[in-house]
Amino acid sequence: MTDQSMSTMNGEGLAALTHLAQRLLADALPGEQLEVVLGRSTSTTVRVYDGQVESLTSAGTRGAGIRVVRAGRQGFAHCGSLELDVLAETLAEARDNVDFGEPDEWNGLAEPDGVTPIHQDGWSDAVVAFPAEKKVQLALDLEARVRAIDPRVSSARTTIFGDGWGETVLASTAGILAADRGASCSVSTQPLARSGEETQIGWGVDATRDPEELDLEKVAAEAVERAVRLLGAVKPKSARTTILLEPRLALSLLGIVAGMLSAESVIKGRTPFADRLGEQVASPLITLVDDPTRSESLAAETFDGEGLACRSNPLLSEGVLQGFLHNSYTARRTGTHSTGSAVRGTRTLPGAGPQLLVMSPGTRSFSDLVASIDEGLLVTNFAGMHSGVNPVSGDFSVGADGIMIRNGVLCEPVREMTVASTLQRLLHDVREVGGDFEWLTGGSGGCSLVIDDVAISGS
Repeated sequence: MTDQSMSTMNGEGLAALTHLAQRLLADALPGEQLEVVLGRSTSTTVRVYDGQVESLTSAGTRGAGIRVVRAGRQGFAHCGSLELDVLAETLAEARDNVDFGEPDEWNGLAEPDGVTPIHQDGWSDAVVAFPAEKKVQLALDLEARVRAIDPRVSSARTTIFGDGWGETVLASTAGILAADRGASCSVSTQPLARSGEETQIGWGVDATRDPEELDLEKVAAEAVERAVRLLGAVKPKSARTTILLEPRLALSLLGIVAGMLSAESVIKGRTPFADRLGEQVASPLITLVDDPTRSESLAAETFDGEGLACRSNPLLSEGVLQGFLHNSYTARRTGTHSTGSAVRGTRTLPGAGPQLLVMSPGTRSFSDLVASIDEGLLVTNFAGMHSGVNPVSGDFSVGADGIMIRNGVLCEPVREMTVASTLQRLLHDVREVGGDFEWLTGGSGGCSLVIDDVAISGS
């Protein structure tokens, strides 16, 4: 750990957090399992509009989550402080909550499983040291670039520079000690394109661990293109057609599928994939893994939410369902082992779910995919992705905007339509996976998808 990183956040570092966690563990009572999660973070947000700074905010948060397990009962409490007296009160509250918990034979803390952690260095001294005046200038520069590209774009709803860094320590009486830290920054903008009485909004974003590497030119160009390309959009005729999803939307779709592969959903009977392990549930073209060890991604992690080493978990291999995502509770309950897939914050108990999704790419470029479609729709936006998908049945009905494709050429923009199917059918009807793999700012890595015979409801 560098001197600079040790001195960040009021002079405290991971070593101080670790010492504090171990002091709390020393207070564990006989017959009591105790788990402590401590974290702190700092973030800055700069918002600009019309060449002026709207706001510059900097916020720091500190918090702890304490879990106590005794005789099959579990209690949990959290607080927004790292002061010893507050932590002692929180521990006492967690102990009190044990008495209100229902006995559950599978309750317990994660146990070390021998998997060697793959260290991910998510820290950035460049983010921490970047001065406020440069943060403001980046936001102003991005807005100026947006307004200079196309005369139909004279303003942006908002343009933002944001950054953040934090440290987390998890320790338990089961012998787990996990410490991690990370830092990143981003810029984003939402330009408004106008033609007559019509207004369309675009967006662009970039994120990195070095502010000097933020690509303002690319963000501005993509944001403006997304705004102006929907000007003049009309409602399309209802039809069954081929749709093309860019990597961002392909991962949105597969992210919902991955959420249905949580062992929690399986136990509760809230997934259509519960009894389909080892079966063909998607096109043979689809291979999807949950792999937080991919250091190329901003979302790479060393440990999961229970302090176990993150690992690569195959979900779909050539369309065949490979497994479900487990934390220690679901693993005990189903007679298997944790997949290192616990997800949580200091204010929550660990759930089980995907952490960093990675698609396996095909071979052809995005332009080649467009050229391969005689009649179809490039979907540029989904609305209501989560509310429009039934996680139990897989029914899929969401609003969408896009651009029609005819004879392999992008044509007129369309909007105010509904795309309807089921997730099961969408997965099976994937005709091609693109070779246009990219890491998204949210961390996952994906490619475009071409899906046949999808219902489009318009006029």
